[in-house]
Amino acid sequence: MATLTQTSPIAARPGRLNRITSDMRARFTRWQTYRRTFNELQALSGRELNDLGLSRSAIRSVALDAAYGHRD
Repeated sequence: MATLTQTSPIAARPGRLNRITSDMRARFTRWQTYRRTFNELQALSGRELNDLGLSRSAIRSVALDAAYGHRD
């Protein structure tokens, strides 16, 4: 009787799976920060935005900066 042992590449590299999972979690967290910031700023009135020194057209940019950091 012959036996065959086969190892899955993912099982052989648990560190790789952990990195992928960690990266997905970090991306999701950044996306949540973007959506929350965008929605909260979008809910403000024009006067409230003006008090913060923002315009409606700047909301997307501010939300991206909050979630992903300043981009040049």
